[in-house]
Amino acid sequence: MTARGVLAIDAGNSKTDVAVVAADGTVLGKARGGGFQPPAVGIEAAVDALGRTVAAAATAAGVTTDSATTDGITTHGVTTDGVTALSEPFVAHVSACLANADLPVEELELAAAVQARGWGLTTEVRNDTFAILRAGVDEPRGVAVVCGAGINCVGMLPDGRTARFPAIGRISGDWGGGAWLAEEALWFAARAEDGRGEPTALARRLPAYFGLDSMYALIEALHRGRIPAARKHELTPVLFATSAEGDAVARSVVHRLAEEVVALSTVALARLDLLDEEAPVLLGGSVLAARHPELDEHIGKLLAAKAPKAVIEVVTAPPVLGAALLGMDHIGASPEVRARLRAHYA
Repeated sequence: MTARGVLAIDAGNSKTDVAVVAADGTVLGKARGGGFQPPAVGIEAAVDALGRTVAAAATAAGVTTDSATTDGITTHGVTTDGVTALSEPFVAHVSACLANADLPVEELELAAAVQARGWGLTTEVRNDTFAILRAGVDEPRGVAVVCGAGINCVGMLPDGRTARFPAIGRISGDWGGGAWLAEEALWFAARAEDGRGEPTALARRLPAYFGLDSMYALIEALHRGRIPAARKHELTPVLFATSAEGDAVARSVVHRLAEEVVALSTVALARLDLLDEEAPVLLGGSVLAARHPELDEHIGKLLAAKAPKAVIEVVTAPPVLGAALLGMDHIGASPEVRARLRAHYA
């Protein structure tokens, strides 16, 4: 029997969402797993972990190991751990939006590894930012800027053209992201306390968050490991709160982030010839979705000057919906099918 439907995967650094979707847009099964980090564990181990979440979603969808068919989803040999490759695919197409697929060559490598598992007849891997973009639009047209732990921007058109950036850190020209903002706040606060920089309330607010009385104490605690380095990102909301109170230094960092968001989005719009057309600019990720008034206001002001027809929206739909919609685009699903799928996640 011919495999049908879509396997949608949204795999971020910290969590993975998988959905098995029938060809009519019905969500048959879902599962959540851990983060997807091939740079840390290698491609095969990362896809092994992904496979366990896929297996859980397939089981939730009623997929069995005896070549049975459930609502248009056929499978042969799904394993309990999801690691073993299947003898026959159980969906027509795998649409995987993956963190750490930052370059086209990495997308191709990961697509080959996923396709080798035999989950679908065909496989397409994209950077996970594309999932956020597609989740926020009715057709694959527009630009999305995501600011969570890091920052990235992509754009796409219905004809398949895309705009993207390497987004692998400072060496690719990046500025921004929650971790980066926390580092900037610490830098300004340290210099304010010892006299090298201008005064800022950050010098009090950052150490106070951890129950300390000075930046020196916070620097020592971070350096000596008494406060894990992974907790530095917790200071990003403190930065925004200090900015909202009118602190000039904190506000300069917030405005710098707004400038970067607008720079990314306007370059992507220009690459897709959308700069002079009404087009959505979608904002996503924990930092931008938090709706900080000062940041939102400055983004709106700057974007209105550079791309007056751009329409700013914040994406609230789960990214796995975007991965599923990209899969539906691939198999030529009708607007009614896509609407049914979107309604499931409304």
